Parts: sequence; structure tokens; C-alpha cells
Amino acid sequence: MLDTLTISTQPTAKSRLPEIDFDNLDFGRTFSDHMLVVDYHDGEWQQPQIVPYGPMTVSPANSAIHYGQSIFEGLKAYKSQSGEVALFRPLDNFHRLNASAERMCMPQLPEEIFMQGLLQLVRLDAGWVPEGPGSALYIRPFMFATDAMLGVRPSESYRFMIVTCPVGLYYPKPLRVRFEEKYVRSAEGGAGYSKNAGNYGAAMYPTRLGQEEGYNQLIWTDASEHKYVEESGTMNAMFIIDGRLVTPALSSSILDGITRRSVLQLARDWGMQVEERQVSAREIMQAQADGTLQEAFGVGTAATIASIAVIGYQGQDYELPAVADDAFSRRATAALAAIRKGQAPDAHNWMVRV
Repeated sequence: MLDTLTISTQPTAKSRLPEIDFDNLDFGRTFSDHMLVVDYHDGEWQQPQIVPYGPMTVSPANSAIHYGQSIFEGLKAYKSQSGEVALFRPLDNFHRLNASAERMCMPQLPEEIFMQGLLQLVRLDAGWVPEGPGSALYIRPFMFATDAMLGVRPSESYRFMIVTCPVGLYYPKPLRVRFEEKYVRSAEGGAGYSKNAGNYGAAMYPTRLGQEEGYNQLIWTDASEHKYVEESGTMNAMFIIDGRLVTPALSSSILDGITRRSVLQLARDWGMQVEERQVSAREIMQAQADGTLQEAFGVGTAATIASIAVIGYQGQDYELPAVADDAFSRRATAALAAIRKGQAPDAHNWMVRV
């Protein structure tokens, strides 16, 4: 049972909601009216508050800017046909946030601040939750260091915040990807399993090189041999090979994706063979050559499930079969959407009503 917090709320003087065109949302650019803010200092989390969304002041010596103590999460709220708003697996995000905090030498966030603050914020801005197919309210919890000191050490003060934004589809069509065999997203023993800002900043340059070659994203490979699949862009990678769902096993260099967990659970519910193990680029390309690679896709909060149409490998592009209506990725996409929209039973209690 969570302790009940008093979270003071300062409502905005004028909502921006009437100005929003929900049919034309550019992902991550339109923000809701309010945000949650809570500071950590003197070894304790202070009183959380909800205030109008807007800029904040930080010192030029802010240690997150200089030394990278910054972590985040991503989850979504959905509106059912009856108008009810619910969150998808928020406690999983809470636990992963604290795992990232531990890796980045940051304080643990109490569950009541995360959950009560999240529920109160989304309840206040429930009108911002879009209703169209593939749309949702994207929620970004994040924490960063706030010490004003140029010294390489963990900060003694931090700020935790949550902002939200209505979004539509992240990838409107199947992806062109290629295996990355030079640059590294993360190495074993590193911080790849945590959602820290540095992981994403370091991935931008090789990703841009891939995009200049006509690819949407990269399939990252391991740091030591560049043989084994790690992730696909900012998503977990999955493959259907001869009727089996194959995905890289989790490690310290691979993010424990919540959509990943959900898709694997659906596959097991449906009696499908699931293999979490090392999977090599060569195995994937051999399966493509002999016709047993039926599907390849990335899974993540922003995209949910993004099909892969083309894989580039060692300078050559290989086309994958067109995704059939009864393909696993399409059935999983539909099943998750139905659960999130309240149109199917929530057998695993993934949804939390706002």
C-alpha cells in the first residue's frame, strides 16, 4: 500500500489544448499543459508539485550537462472506447528507472512519488490523450543531476520530472535497416542496459551515417566481434525463423524492453516457441537466403512493433517477404492495441487505470 502524498497542483492559466491538431502530430514536439517536478537534496526527496509546462533554469555548471548523470523512461497512456484512460505497465518503467539510477550513481526514487505523481498528472491532462488508431499520450519521466559544480563525482542534488505529449505512429511504413559492423552502441560491462542519455547521444553519428546511405535505422552488433545482434536502432530486435520467435538474450549491453517483455509473453501465451539467445548476423542472413526468415521487426515503446522490409549486410541489401495479415508481428500489434484500448481481456494485469 502506497503512502498518500500531497502533491500541490498549479493549473495553467490557459490550456493550449484547443490549438492542437491531433490528426497531424509530429512525434515528441507537442507537449501537454502540465509537468511533475520534485527535487532531491540533503539526502531526501522533497515535496513533489505539478506546475504548468514550461522552461526551467539550470546553472551553466550543471553537472548533468558536463558529466552525463541523466536518465529517462518512456511509457504511454491510452484512451478506451468508453473514454477511460489507462497506463501500460507503469510499474515496470518505475523499476527500470531505478535500475538506471543505480547504474548512474543516482538516488532511488520512491514508488509513491512515481506512481501517484504519474497518475495525478495524467488525470489532470486526460484531455490530451488522443483517440485515433496508433495514437497515445507519450509519457517521459526523467531524472538529472543538479549540482552546480565542475568536478567529476556524483551530484548531491537531483531533479525528477514527468512531461507528456500526444503522439501518433512513430514509423508509418516498414523499415530499411543495416547491420552496423564498425561503431558500437554499448559494450558488455557498460551501461547499455540503462536508459541513460549518453547511450542515445553516442548512437546518433553512426545512425546518421546509415541514414545518409538510405537506411532508417541500424542493427547494432556486439562490441567485441561485431557478429551478434544487440538492438535495432532504439528498439529490441526480434526475428521469426521457421515459426520460432528468436531474440537476443538480455545482457548488460541490451535494454530490458517492456514492449519486448510483452511481445514475448504473447508469443508464449499463443504456444509459440521462444528462443532468447545469441543470434548472429550470419544466422539471420542464412535464414533469409534459405527462406526461413519469415519476419524481422523492432519492438519498443515509441514504435510498439516496427516491421523491417530490407536488411543491409556487408554492402548488399536483402529484401524480406511482405508481412502477411496473419503474420506474428501484425497479430501481436493488434493484440496489444486491443488490450490497451480495453477491447480485449487484460490477462496479465498490464493496464493501470488513471
